[in-house]
Formats: sequence, C-alpha cells, structure tokens
Amino acid sequence: MSSFSSKVAQNCSRCSLELPTGALECPQCRTLVHSDQMEQLAAHARSLEAHGDFQGARERWLACLPLLPAQSAQAEWIRTHVRDLEKGTPPPQPTNPNAHSMPQWAQRLGPLGPILLALVKFKSFFSFLTFFGLYWARWGWKFGLGFTVLILIHEMGHFIDIKRRGLPAEMPMFLPGLGAYVKWNAMGVSLETRAAISLAGPLAGWFASGICALLWSQTGDGLWGALARSGAWLNAINLVPLWILDGNDAAKAISKLERAVVMVVSAALGYALGEWVFAIVALGMGIRLFTRDAPPEPNNSIAAYFVAVVTALAMILWRVPGHGIGLP
Repeated sequence: MSSFSSKVAQNCSRCSLELPTGALECPQCRTLVHSDQMEQLAAHARSLEAHGDFQGARERWLACLPLLPAQSAQAEWIRTHVRDLEKGTPPPQPTNPNAHSMPQWAQRLGPLGPILLALVKFKSFFSFLTFFGLYWARWGWKFGLGFTVLILIHEMGHFIDIKRRGLPAEMPMFLPGLGAYVKWNAMGVSLETRAAISLAGPLAGWFASGICALLWSQTGDGLWGALARSGAWLNAINLVPLWILDGNDAAKAISKLERAVVMVVSAALGYALGEWVFAIVALGMGIRLFTRDAPPEPNNSIAAYFVAVVTALAMILWRVPGHGIGLP
C-alpha cells in the first residue's frame, strides 16, 4: 500500500472550495484531492512495467484506488489494467536495443533516427505527409516542408517532456489545415505538470523558429524569414489560454494575480511591437481572471515559464520584419 499520508486538504487546490472530510475529489470542479500522490504512484508503476516487474506495478496501481472515487473513469481504468497485469504481458523491449536492429538509413541520422523510424512505422507518418502535401500545394514544397517540420518540432516538445517524466504518449498526429496533437495519459497528473508539458511545445517551437531567424539573418533568404515569423506567430497563438490551446492548461496552474501579470506583459508586447497576436493572448488572460479555476496559491515557476516563452516569441517577431503570420 501507499506510504503517502492520508491527510485530506481542507480546500481544493484548484477552485479553493472547502472540502468535506474524507473527500477524494472536489464536488465543484472535480479536481482529484490526491493528484500529486497518484502521479508519483502512476509514474513508479509505469517504470516497473517497463522493467518487467508486473507484480510491483500491480501493487502501485492498486495503491491508487483508495485515492480515487470508486465509480470514476480513472478507477475503472486501473481495475482493468490490473486485470491485464494479472494475466501477464509480453516481456518489455530492451532499454538499450542493439543499434543494428535499426535500418542503416536510421543509424546514419544519429539521435534523429529513432524518431524518424517511429514516424515511418506508425500512422503519424501518413498524417505528416498529408499535412505537408496541403501546404506544398498552397505555398510550394520548400515552405510546406519547413512549416510542417516546425509543427513537428512543437509537438515533439510536448512528446519529449511527457516521456522524460515516465508518462505514456503517442507520436504526434497531424490534422491538415488545423494543426497537430500528442495523445497521452494524464491520469493523476498534477496541474503544474500539465502546465509544464503544455508550455514545452511553444518552447520547442521558439527554438525552431529561432534557428530559422538565425538562418535568415545569415543568408537573407526570405524563405527562412517567412518560416521564422510563421513559426513564432503560431506558437504565440497557442499560448492563448482558451479552448484546446496550450495556454489553457498552463493558465490552470497559475493564480489570478499571476494571470494578470501575464496579461499585462502580453498586452505590453503587443503594443510595443504592433503584433496583435499578443493582444489575443492578453485578452484570453483577461477572461481567465473571471473564471473560478485559479489555484489559491501562486506558482511562480509556471508563471515565469509562461512569461519567458511569450517574451522569447515576441523577440523573434520583433527581429524578423513583416506583419502577421508571415506566410509567403
């Protein structure tokens, strides 16, 4: 059984509602009271599964059940998963497979080889090609390929951050004309972890756009300038804290005061640079000031992360001349 304390918080960490004694989830916003403990147990269980210790993994999953409402979807998933572990599963793949198990073309690509090999093997590769084909037809193959790779790097930012935390995730799927997404299991994951994973995508996107901006400054090639602006612009719009955008989960982990800070910074950047995309981020944060999902305690690390990413993207749009998204 879990060695975590069974002491129940007096107030919900998300909406601040006073919780009844023994509550396992907030009756108002449905936030799990023991989400932090469950995240640690789930990560440990997945690690044990990866090393073939199915009995130990089973015990960790079972330890999550007292922390969950009995009829919740998470509890049902755990019960089903535990039954699967009891039946036994195939041995896990070696943690350090022989390099010769990969094709020679993948070996020549070094660290990128396994990623591209996974794209080839799974359906994400075909969605990548469809996405690329759409933008090739509209703006030519060079911009189409560059733009699709920028989206891939953004999604790989999410994917890598998820995997390094020991959480399961699938390779990115592309939706032509809309964007892309990474499917992952967020059961029991804390708001702070979700926020960090959400911001990892725009951070990776900033890095990719920065490389394009550097190539533009060195070569003067308008293609690199267009890729730098379009990449930075799209990553900035992803920071809008609404709907399914990355900024939504990031905003859930910061207090109202911190939301106000992000709003002011975004508005100032939009005014100074004349880039209306930051005004949209500011407007979204303004709306979130009036929602009831802000945690009572500040989260300085996530707030600083958010401000740093939005400022870094603004610097690219300031450095590369143009207006709006920058499509050629």
